[in-house]
Amino acid sequence: MASLILMPALSPTMTEGTITRWLCSPGQSVSSGDIIAEIETDKATMEVEAVDDGIIGKILLDAESGSVAVNTPIAVLLQEGEDISAADHVTRSEETPSAGASVATEAKENTEHKASLPKTTPVEDDKDWGETKEITVREALRDAMAMELRRDPNVFLMGEEVAQYQGAYKVSQGLLDEFGEKRVIDTPITEHGFTGMAVGAALTGLRPIVEFMTMNFSMQAVDHIINSAAKTLYMSGGQMGCPIVFRGPNGAAARVGAQHSQCFASWYAHIPGMKVVAPWSSADAKGLLRAAIRDPNPVVVLENEILYGQKFPCPVDEEFILPIGKAKIERTGKDVTLVAFSIMVGVALEAAELLAKEGIEAEVINLRSLRPLDTETIIQSVKKTNRIVSVEEGWPVAGIGAEICTIAVEQAFDWLDAPPARVCGLDIPMPYAANLEKLALPKPEWVVDAVRKQFRD
Repeated sequence: MASLILMPALSPTMTEGTITRWLCSPGQSVSSGDIIAEIETDKATMEVEAVDDGIIGKILLDAESGSVAVNTPIAVLLQEGEDISAADHVTRSEETPSAGASVATEAKENTEHKASLPKTTPVEDDKDWGETKEITVREALRDAMAMELRRDPNVFLMGEEVAQYQGAYKVSQGLLDEFGEKRVIDTPITEHGFTGMAVGAALTGLRPIVEFMTMNFSMQAVDHIINSAAKTLYMSGGQMGCPIVFRGPNGAAARVGAQHSQCFASWYAHIPGMKVVAPWSSADAKGLLRAAIRDPNPVVVLENEILYGQKFPCPVDEEFILPIGKAKIERTGKDVTLVAFSIMVGVALEAAELLAKEGIEAEVINLRSLRPLDTETIIQSVKKTNRIVSVEEGWPVAGIGAEICTIAVEQAFDWLDAPPARVCGLDIPMPYAANLEKLALPKPEWVVDAVRKQFRD
């Protein structure tokens, strides 16, 4: 029976891909494992193998046909001996088999997760920037850099694969074409080397944006980031600043192992002289990155790979920018304060919805900025709800949650009806196995349990 070959999910975060070329043609026999096409994903151009033996009956989508959503039929596979005309009569239905469907299932789960993201409730003190448009976090970051590159000739982007390849996660799409190779610069694989160059450029008055393929690789360059970028203003007596942005995906992605799955929020937020922001939505990403590029200090922008492909409303106003150091109340509540940043804001909002079913109204604070930290918003919320739970993906020891709980105790002790609580990632290196990885990361149910404990006598 003829079956459909679907656009596969070649990475856990892939939602769509582009067929760059077919390596088979109608009428050609293929065996399981044969390379049949090349597909450009959000990360790389990858070869696609046939899952089943058969004959290519029909190519449904030509190469260069543009972005194709995961699970979209792209070709028809016939069984041996089946008439090629059968390819013209295959339609997608519950009964139609799909070659490669087992791979595509992962993307289906990811899409469902995106669709189930909880909605936020507008809060009065959040400035209304007018008309919005739904864009991905990836597009928001790209737009922010493009706008600042147009505004200031001293701004430039450098990093591995940011130019010709348009970013390891396609965040810098189109920037090389618009701004040229002197302002969008591919570097060798040497974080220590190109970060040192960028810090030197910043000390002379330029405004570099350094992209790390992942913030894990920033460890190779940490001496430049901490000892040069963060401290020079102080050590020069205020005579020499370092306006530079270090950005890249931070925290766990999906099945990339212990060395590529850790949160550096508390690492960098610990450093005086450094600013640290961690966007959740597209508006966060665009507004905070623009502010970071304009800031006279070094700013670390902790992005999240899982969020890159997710869409959120984002203001279209050309002047849209967000202040560093100001949190946003994503959902108002009166019974408990949930404080989160980056991808954990979504987890906190999901937990708030679950708690609402139990009659507990949670206020959800999206920190946006980790240094400086908006302690005023946290404290004012605690004085209203009398309970606080921090939610972070990173490890518990010396984490951001430890800082938040300490602030609550030091500045709002008399208003607390229960001890502050932390929900964190498990205190272990991130497992590679998907089932173990899932067990290691905070989920809404953990937050609900932590809140329930606060209401016990």
